Amino acid sequence: MSGAIVVRDAPLAHIRWGHAGPFVVLLHGVGGSRESWGDAISGTGRAIAAAGFTAVAADLPGYGHSPTIEPYDMAGLAARVHALLDGLGAASVAIVGHSMGGMVALELMACAPQRVNALVLIGTSPAFGRNDGLWQRQFLAQRLGPLDAGAGMAALAPGLVMGMASHRAPHDAVARAALLMSAVPEATYRRALAATAGFDRRGSLADLRVPVLCLAGADDRNAPPAVMQGMATRIPGAEYRCLPHVGHLAHMEAPAPVNAALVEFLQRHLH
Repeated sequence: MSGAIVVRDAPLAHIRWGHAGPFVVLLHGVGGSRESWGDAISGTGRAIAAAGFTAVAADLPGYGHSPTIEPYDMAGLAARVHALLDGLGAASVAIVGHSMGGMVALELMACAPQRVNALVLIGTSPAFGRNDGLWQRQFLAQRLGPLDAGAGMAALAPGLVMGMASHRAPHDAVARAALLMSAVPEATYRRALAATAGFDRRGSLADLRVPVLCLAGADDRNAPPAVMQGMATRIPGAEYRCLPHVGHLAHMEAPAPVNAALVEFLQRHLH
């Protein structure tokens, strides 16, 4: 297996591990970037490549070296992932999506299902909160309040990460996740939160016709196990797994069991 290669001249900047085998595209959450799948944090990309796949961890628009988009919404995010697949020359890929990345994956499945041949959803949901709009407004006000008061991402990140991770998560993993979130541009963080707040693909779940793994963390308060299990029951043939002592930042908190679950699923369905 070759070393990791950073690619910036692409529809989405990305890190690539391996050059043989089916493509597996990794999509990060609101407070992440392509680096959340990298060697310094989770080792997920390298673990997938070591199993015989080509792993690609993308920076979604506005993150890392990927330019932002206008309007910044789920349709636009999915369109940029679609363009990335075209740039890779991949007719179809497996997608692993964490949190917001899982929502982007579901949006892509609704718009271009022929481009995805397997799907892993980690700590995500098919809709954001209740559909009355009030919950979303309250959530955004709570998350953005400190920024509106001038706190900045560096001040905001540690407390948010501690609230998302399991209380059993290793301290160094929490610290790395906080550093990752603190590097997210404030404008991107605001727009990404707004994009997730309007997301709802519950009506598309029954139409999924590819192997799907819903991977939950038992201590996840953002995408609780009951939500993920309920989502799995609405997807034909979907598998559901819940990892003990793991919170919302699953692959960063517990790389070994998460990577093992991903590799086992991909080997069954892509080889």
